[in-house]
Amino acid sequence: MNISIVGTGYVGLVSGACFAELGAKVWCIDTNKQKIDNLKSGVIPIYEPGLDDLVHRNVKAGRLFFSTDLADSLNEVEMLFIAVGTPPGEDGSADLSYVIDVAEKIGQNLEKYLLVVTKSTVPVGSSRLVRNAIETELKKRDRNIEFDVASNPEFLKEGAAIDDFMKPDRVVVGVESERAKELMTHLYSPMMLNNFRVIFMDIPSSEMTKYAANAMLATRISFMNEIASLCEKVGADVTMVRKGIGSDNRIGNKFLYPGAGYGGSCFPKDVKALIRTGKDHNSPLTLLESVEAINERQKKVLFTKFSNHYRGEIKGKRAAIWGLSYKPGTDDMREAPSLTLINKLLDAGCTVSVYDPVAMEEAERRLGNTIRYASDIYDALRDADVLFHVTEWQEFRMPDWQKIRSLMKTPLLIDGRGVFNKTALEGIIYLRIG
Repeated sequence: MNISIVGTGYVGLVSGACFAELGAKVWCIDTNKQKIDNLKSGVIPIYEPGLDDLVHRNVKAGRLFFSTDLADSLNEVEMLFIAVGTPPGEDGSADLSYVIDVAEKIGQNLEKYLLVVTKSTVPVGSSRLVRNAIETELKKRDRNIEFDVASNPEFLKEGAAIDDFMKPDRVVVGVESERAKELMTHLYSPMMLNNFRVIFMDIPSSEMTKYAANAMLATRISFMNEIASLCEKVGADVTMVRKGIGSDNRIGNKFLYPGAGYGGSCFPKDVKALIRTGKDHNSPLTLLESVEAINERQKKVLFTKFSNHYRGEIKGKRAAIWGLSYKPGTDDMREAPSLTLINKLLDAGCTVSVYDPVAMEEAERRLGNTIRYASDIYDALRDADVLFHVTEWQEFRMPDWQKIRSLMKTPLLIDGRGVFNKTALEGIIYLRIG
């Protein structure tokens, strides 16, 4: 099967490499010439465990290609996936301009049947806009060429994206014709052989499923952060509460960990977009409005604990931060709680030293020379008045607490992920959420 994927960001590149691994011939298209040149040279633009090997192997095997020209391969492929960005607008709505631009280029160059699949996260009704854009361009050319539109949202977790793609909980596909369903069935047949679930539905339901899934997970996180806040007031331990409710099989134990707030490229953007969709259709999503407000408040909780500990006298204090990415397994800092913390510390007149196993280059791109970039976990701690644990990387789990205490000016640890055992901290002042 021959496939094009337009957009070589996180979703497009991972999907393209994985489809190639399954045996398809894949063209990955992007308008960013530098990115495409780098990919042709073997330089991978994102950090994702295992992706380098997957890309290099399939390029060498002649199944994976990179290009800036959508038209060049368009009429060699049976389906084209749109995997471009849909950044949030000022009102929270998803910006579909890149999606529509791809659709227009398809209409301008299409010569034979094509299945066009939206893999970008798009609001309900977007596939109809894609169809309209293609039809408009075909009419301008006075061409009557058959095509189908389908929806195939992604559910990849950064840091585990390849396993998620190859061994999915489910594959959701929205179609409106038997021909489109047959093509998508053929594409995902290797997964069906292993009894993975491919769930076919109508296109609007498929588009909604992506948003609803992320909104539900974000809701669980904000709910637990609310409970953690109340636990602190009433003397309960949120860790015990989490274990108690997570043992109920109606609830389960996933996404019940309180923390410094959710971030990344999906949850914040998708919650905002779904709220906007609700407003546009006179169906306000007040629960999600609260989820978003709780999350914004939660991103400030680590700074508040620090300021309260020192009774507001924090100007000139030295802060060390372990973890910059919004979650372990990625260098992604979009909407990361660490950024909120760093900005508040700098605004308060503190100096900041940071360490992250993979996100240092991304941090320097975002923050420049406003902070100090440490060489390892201990280098970040020299003469620090506080250590913030923000991202739960494995290498932070079992440090030398005696060494930490000797390096810090004040042995204060504020744990944003609740992973440490207070009894093992050997005299270090320990504050955590909940």
